[in-house]
Amino acid sequence: MPTEPTPASTAHKALILRLLREHGPLTRGELGPLSGLSRTTLYDAVGALMDNGTVLASVPEVARRRRGRPAEVLTLNPGAGRLLGIEFARRAVRVAAMDATHATHAIVGTTGEPHGPDTPWQTRIDLAWRLADRLTGGTLRPGALNGIGIGVTGSVGPSGHGPLWSPRHDVVAARVRERFGAPALIDDNTRLATLAETIWGAAAGERNVLYLRLSHGVGGGLVMAGALHRGADGRSGMFGHISVDPDGAPCECGAVGCLETVASVGAVLDACRTAGCAVADVPELVTALESGDEIAHAVLSQVGAQVGRVLADVSHAVGPDVIVIGGELVDAGRALMAPIERVLDTRIARGSYGVPRVIPAGLGDPGTALGAIALLRRHTDRETPGLRGTARALMP
Repeated sequence: MPTEPTPASTAHKALILRLLREHGPLTRGELGPLSGLSRTTLYDAVGALMDNGTVLASVPEVARRRRGRPAEVLTLNPGAGRLLGIEFARRAVRVAAMDATHATHAIVGTTGEPHGPDTPWQTRIDLAWRLADRLTGGTLRPGALNGIGIGVTGSVGPSGHGPLWSPRHDVVAARVRERFGAPALIDDNTRLATLAETIWGAAAGERNVLYLRLSHGVGGGLVMAGALHRGADGRSGMFGHISVDPDGAPCECGAVGCLETVASVGAVLDACRTAGCAVADVPELVTALESGDEIAHAVLSQVGAQVGRVLADVSHAVGPDVIVIGGELVDAGRALMAPIERVLDTRIARGSYGVPRVIPAGLGDPGTALGAIALLRRHTDRETPGLRGTARALMP
């Protein structure tokens, strides 16, 4: 098991990595005045970075020819120093990696693998390791990552707060930290997808965005004035638990008639089958829609209208410029998007600001894992203590 780093030691290592990124190869003697660290502290931090493979030491040929002990030059290991984003979805693990050794912070790649809904957590974490190792070319070692962002289903806030908070969030973050030997932050998967869409996806550059994911669960997120909004106890974005039918089906949250009971993947497929259109999954639903199946179109029209009413109500409250629709059901295309747009057009009061644009998500499955990396970048840029040797749920 990796030794638990102290907040100070983690900050010292982060400082050295930043200096090597900014200045290029440096000797310990050059790092001293730049970092302001004592000789002992500097050598301890550099030693730890060399032990985990993040920093490499070499002696230039010209230095070897000189008299005396040659000074080692320290450089960043191009195969280490990466940021990792992991999504633990209900039925899949998805991973994204970013190269943090250069100022460009290039995305290395994304990958994922499905699993059964009852797959044990340790198996999911081991799968995340294998996927991350694949992205890094088989060079992944414990302690070599700069940080890990984690996306999970369900509300994420302070431990024990809120009926939908689960103690598994703390357990998952701790197990990931132990497996990878790196500090970690955890947040709601849909909220992270929202963040990613405003950076790399369909709403890139937008500052006021409402995101709705229609998947096996229904949830969303808000970016307001360019900042990810979490709300009290991390409860923002629970759009799937807004009531659309007071006499509707029971929801897992304990209420009845929530949007999730009519607009989740399972609910839509059940509605189609009940009405006489036998579809087993979303691809079959899309095929039925493309073939002109009237039952499938009628079901999607009703679902889209219900989604549109919820989005209109939320839009009146928060005033987004753009609404992004994500999740598997977005593959239904205009059969879903058109009724959403019609309801928004009729229910949102006209004014100088107009009606929000409605667009499909642009990132697809990797969205949450990419958002987890964006979460890490924002915290490291602000030197937030959340990455300094801790693994905890992100507080609002």
